[in-house]
Amino acid sequence: MKKMNLAILGAGRIAISMATTVSQMEEVHLYAVAARDGARAKAFAEKYGVEKSYGSYEEMLCDEQVDLVYIATPHSLHCEQAKLCIAHGKPVLCEKAFAMNARETREMLDYAHEKGVFIAEAMWARYTPQAQKLRELACGIGAGTTGKREASDEEKCPGDGSSRPQGRIGTIVGLTANLGYQVMNKERLIRPELGGGALLDLGVYTMNFATWILGDDVQSLTTSMVPLEADGDISYWREPAAVSSEKKAGTVDKSEFINLVYPDGTIAGLFNTMEAVTDRRGIIFGTEGRIEVENVNNFGEIRIYNNRYELVETIPQPQQISGYEYEVLACKRALEQGKLECEEMPHAHTLRVMELLDEIRSEWE
Repeated sequence: MKKMNLAILGAGRIAISMATTVSQMEEVHLYAVAARDGARAKAFAEKYGVEKSYGSYEEMLCDEQVDLVYIATPHSLHCEQAKLCIAHGKPVLCEKAFAMNARETREMLDYAHEKGVFIAEAMWARYTPQAQKLRELACGIGAGTTGKREASDEEKCPGDGSSRPQGRIGTIVGLTANLGYQVMNKERLIRPELGGGALLDLGVYTMNFATWILGDDVQSLTTSMVPLEADGDISYWREPAAVSSEKKAGTVDKSEFINLVYPDGTIAGLFNTMEAVTDRRGIIFGTEGRIEVENVNNFGEIRIYNNRYELVETIPQPQQISGYEYEVLACKRALEQGKLECEEMPHAHTLRVMELLDEIRSEWE
């Protein structure tokens, strides 16, 4: 493929992060941006060096020069907008959380499959070289030049249905992960109709960390949650018909704990909060030591310790623009190869994570 033309749908904060990243990439051209307000789109384009701006999503999607559309809007709009892109035959990189629930996720993936159009979830941590290195260290699974290779039966992680993996820290027993920021002042995160709450915005990262190492085959889960409004309703993620007319949709989750148990007894403990800044650390515990990872939403420095609490090795994060570049390059590779999904973030995993998030939220009723 020629230099790929990226178009950004939406002109908010996350769109800025992507624009400033792509502007520094040699393989990708920051081609277009669209917003419902044409003046806002034009101002965005001028400020961040985007070639074209549109005051209409459909107008941008009719541009034949667009190679990939990055959806950078709230979760509540992802399903509608992804399907609009697919209807115009445009490949999609959709921001996380991929959708509001598993039903919307299936709609998006099924429609893309029906139309033969590429779509991928922008869970950026999964595309980074450090993610591949982490799984190699923890699970003994190597990585190729463009991503993870297929593991042998002896190497597979617990969620793949085999015995527990053997990596640098022996047999994995469990892991913990946390992610928290003081973000309750952001309107999007406290409005249920926009998919607010800690789970969809932050919990996707801790869940990603757990499933990346332990796999998708969760046997059971337990959870506890503190709502933003203790007397409100917490069924905002469900279908409108499933919410009683007597209930007042309005509460979002501000903090939660989640425990995942795997068939072989491996366990994961996850904590997410919108109230406080946490250390964002992920820790994998094995029979011969532990692995600590800085920043589970953009895997940073990795440290390996033995059972005597001694630091054995430190693996720094490779130099990067922001980390967003890896997901864009993965999409470019997949499109060049005629694929409809990225091997780094396959559709089956995107759907499974959303099913787990739905199950977590059902426990809060």
